[in-house]
Amino acid sequence: QVETLKAKLLEQAQEIGRLRSELGGTDAEKHRDLLAAENERLRQEMKACEGELRELRRQQQAPCRDCAHLQENAGLQERLSQLQREAEEMRAKLAELDLEVQQKTNRLAEVELRLKDSLAERAEEEERLSRRLRDSQETIASLKSQPQQIKYIIKTVEVESAKAKQALCESQSRNQYLQEQVGMQRQVLKEMEQQLQSSQKTAAQLRAQIMMYEAELERAHGQMLEEMQAMEEEKNRAIEEAFSRAQVEMKAVHENLAGVRTNLLTLQPALRTLTHDYNSLKRQVRDFPLLLQETLRSARAEIGQAIEEVHSTNRELLRKYRRELQLRKKCHNELVRLKGNIRVFGRVRPITKEDGEGPEAANAVTFDTDDDAVLHLLHKGKQVSFELDKVFPPQASQEEVFQEVQALVTSCIDGYNVCIFAYGQTGAGKTYTMEGTAANPGINQRALQLLFSEVRSKAADWDYAISVSAAEIYNEALRDLLGKEPQEKLEIKLCPDGSGQLYVPGLTEFRVQSVEDINKVFEFGHVNRATECTNLNEHSSRSHALLIVTVRGLDRSTGLRTTGKLNLVDLAGSERVGRSGAEGSRLREAQHINKSLSALGDVIYALRSRQGHVPFRNSKLTYLLQDSLSGDSKTLMMVQVSPAEKNTSETLCSLKFAERVRSVELGPVSRKAELASWPSQEQLEVTEGLPGDSPGTVAPSGRGHASPSPGQLSGRAASIRRKLQTSG
Repeated sequence: QVETLKAKLLEQAQEIGRLRSELGGTDAEKHRDLLAAENERLRQEMKACEGELRELRRQQQAPCRDCAHLQENAGLQERLSQLQREAEEMRAKLAELDLEVQQKTNRLAEVELRLKDSLAERAEEEERLSRRLRDSQETIASLKSQPQQIKYIIKTVEVESAKAKQALCESQSRNQYLQEQVGMQRQVLKEMEQQLQSSQKTAAQLRAQIMMYEAELERAHGQMLEEMQAMEEEKNRAIEEAFSRAQVEMKAVHENLAGVRTNLLTLQPALRTLTHDYNSLKRQVRDFPLLLQETLRSARAEIGQAIEEVHSTNRELLRKYRRELQLRKKCHNELVRLKGNIRVFGRVRPITKEDGEGPEAANAVTFDTDDDAVLHLLHKGKQVSFELDKVFPPQASQEEVFQEVQALVTSCIDGYNVCIFAYGQTGAGKTYTMEGTAANPGINQRALQLLFSEVRSKAADWDYAISVSAAEIYNEALRDLLGKEPQEKLEIKLCPDGSGQLYVPGLTEFRVQSVEDINKVFEFGHVNRATECTNLNEHSSRSHALLIVTVRGLDRSTGLRTTGKLNLVDLAGSERVGRSGAEGSRLREAQHINKSLSALGDVIYALRSRQGHVPFRNSKLTYLLQDSLSGDSKTLMMVQVSPAEKNTSETLCSLKFAERVRSVELGPVSRKAELASWPSQEQLEVTEGLPGDSPGTVAPSGRGHASPSPGQLSGRAASIRRKLQTSG
């Protein structure tokens, strides 16, 4: 079997050599020779075309140097270069085909080498197995021959002497050893037989691999023949197409050149005309920069003059606009005064640390730089604009705010009733605007200081008496902040003189003569006012505070008697119970505050829509402010808003309410003055109830506030009276 396998391997090697010689020496060489011949032919054709092109260039170089048909000539040259590129591409394809043939030849050689290596390895393995088989057979043969001699010796030694017996024993032991060796050799023989079987299996596998290699060689040979045939056909087709295309293009080139020759003779006059035009254009281009600079210089001068005229016109228009704006505001204020409208000022407090940090503490309120009566609120991504009579930004001081309201304050000296009230959500700064601090007082204290200043300036002709009352509305109950019993509930009643005005029986009224008296009264009233801490304000006002300043005057020269009242109201802040965290008594306070503010909104709505019935009596607050809201008073509302993003809903409600209040017309205001015979100073004091009594003596107000009897004053009222007497 081994010899047969060797013979088959040798036959396969001879067949592979034959195939290789046939493939390399016939088709591949012929194909390469054909491609080389074709390449040489194309190279000769290209050289001939290049010679013709050089000849044409020499013929046309002199007359066509400045010819307008140079572009056509360049196009022909480009087409010729394209033909040359196609020839180069054909050469590249030919080189690729040669490279592919070489690669396939290398693959075939590699397969042959692998086959030879496998055959050599199998031959060596078979040779080694044959040697081991021969050695095993020789060993078996030698072992088979030895036991016969030993038996013979055993039989022959049985009749010999003791010395022979000893030799016999030794021979027996040796025979046993040889038998063991024979067993071992038999075991080795079995192993050799197994190895022979495995080698036979390996030979069968090799034969299968050889058959697979043969099939692969046949398939590769067929594929190679098909690919070479296809490449040969493709090459021939490409060469024919290139040759025919080159012939057509060369024919077209010759025709174009003939046309160029005929056109050259006719285009020479046109060329001279074009040359002349070109020279004239060249001169114009040379002179163009100077002309351009001059034009730009004049244009810059004209533009600068126009800009200056526009600037001067804008300045004049801006001056006229500001003048008209001031005039419009003046006319508007006068119209508001004549109509009796409620004037509305807005004040935006600054962002504080209580507002927190992050997006909720962002500023949502902006102002109009050209109009100090307009502000803009950014609510839920939309900007809402509001127009009031005056808007104070966060940086506005208490002095600036009071400068806008001091005209109203001084009008009460002339006998007018004035009402200033602060409105807004809790924590918006109402109490700060109205009362302020000791170092920076608000409208209340500044108003009284202004009144004292005006009284001193008119002391030469007028006698004035200023009295102060303080009350609060807490849980719909009216309480006297300066009385003996601050917790005592008071009632609002009509004046018995039939004038239709309101008064509060039992409301304490103190006469003040200096700023020190004012400070003591404010301090006493502030102690009695109800304030508590909520989630929205550390010192939240839980009641509506009302400061009533009565100014009575007498002109000594004419006997003219005037009575004016200044009502300064600090409303409690509207709040959402869920945000303020009010519980228990705080919750009840918040409910009463919101109810009274809602009643105020109903009154404003009724006044604005000119309804026949105005619900003043729905709340103690609106009932007490009836004189100020029914057309017999100059009224100003100071709406306080917070700029924080988290308070935009409350700010929007406050500003909408302020716009509704601003549209209410109360009618013209009447002055409270009467002309009487000239009295003496003692008569004036007796009439006013202010003779030699102490400054703390309680007197009835000009609008009907009944005062308690002297016997009712004790406790805190008596202590305040003693302080005022000492200061007097």
